[in-house]
Amino acid sequence: MKYIDEFNDPALARRLLDEIRATATRPWALMEVCGGQTHSIVRHGIDRLLPDEVELIHGPGCPVCVTPLEVIDKALEIAARPGVIFCSFGDMLRVPGTDRDLFRVKGGGGDVRVVYSPLDALELARRNPDREVVFFAIGFETTAPANAMAVHQARRLGLTNFSLLVSHVRVPPAVEAIMTAPTCRVQGFLAAGHVCSVMGTAEYPELAERYGVPIVVTGFEPLDILEGIRRAVRQLERGEHRVENAYARAVRDEGNPAAVRMIEEVFEVTDRNWRGIGRIPASGWRLTDAFRAFDAEHRFDVTGIRTEEPAECRSGEVLQGLIKPTECAAFGTTCTPRNPLGATMVSSEGACAAYYLYRRMNDGPTPQAAPVAREEMNPVA
Repeated sequence: MKYIDEFNDPALARRLLDEIRATATRPWALMEVCGGQTHSIVRHGIDRLLPDEVELIHGPGCPVCVTPLEVIDKALEIAARPGVIFCSFGDMLRVPGTDRDLFRVKGGGGDVRVVYSPLDALELARRNPDREVVFFAIGFETTAPANAMAVHQARRLGLTNFSLLVSHVRVPPAVEAIMTAPTCRVQGFLAAGHVCSVMGTAEYPELAERYGVPIVVTGFEPLDILEGIRRAVRQLERGEHRVENAYARAVRDEGNPAAVRMIEEVFEVTDRNWRGIGRIPASGWRLTDAFRAFDAEHRFDVTGIRTEEPAECRSGEVLQGLIKPTECAAFGTTCTPRNPLGATMVSSEGACAAYYLYRRMNDGPTPQAAPVAREEMNPVA
């Protein structure tokens, strides 16, 4: 695994940290948009290794976490119906709806199945022509091409028993919503490399210019993240605000044109509710009229379901970067991975789950990490 080890080298990490420390002369607040980056940051203790001047704010880039409660309740309603095979990625099964989750639906007799690809669900539809097969299509731009391909293939094969429950969201409108919020403290962004590997970087220069923030595309390994931080801090210190690609081994400016064409054929932009945040204009996708027959929300007539978030869950504030998970009184007490109040505690990319998993139970301000923590930058050690 030499290729991966190259991006976990403790000596190189120390050099990058030294450069960040030497560059930062004023307080700067950066937001990593992606939940995968949040988990890497917390797992490797990157936020504890940074100088006092650099603060990392966890953003809303966890697709499971931002799937609105009303969509979860629609999924539960569909999954509980006779004759339905409801397919989902595994991290959605314990996300709480209003009064249950998909695990409980399954325990009550619903045919809920974990799949690894929407094409697995498509194959189930082909093998079970007498059953309705529904795939829970959530995610950012990263998962949209495969979901679009599944619908495209279903139409080509003439499968009338396959549909998607769609809750796709888009990153650039979320960045804009964050920057226009009155409580915003973000001065720069670490953009998600996997999203940009699909969509490219074309939507970000306008945001960087309009809001005067550097946006640096980064990966997910420790050195990727540290290099992204170094570049963002350097821009801030120089008074610059532009888009930089620090993940060139995976991201091209144009993204993946074939994947983008597939998305544009099957989906159209729409307003979308984000769990704990609210409605963000033009922040999601829905099926176009040409593929509306594959829309599970309309097929099963669940468009009228409306919900209210539980008042005791502060996951919306976590997703907006207003609080750290440990600032919520329910964290680790009434809210745990086995009994979550919100999706941020159960998702594999949720900030609350990261803090719980890596034992950040009482994570207060930490000016410097202990020397041993620096050596632990390599997760293999």
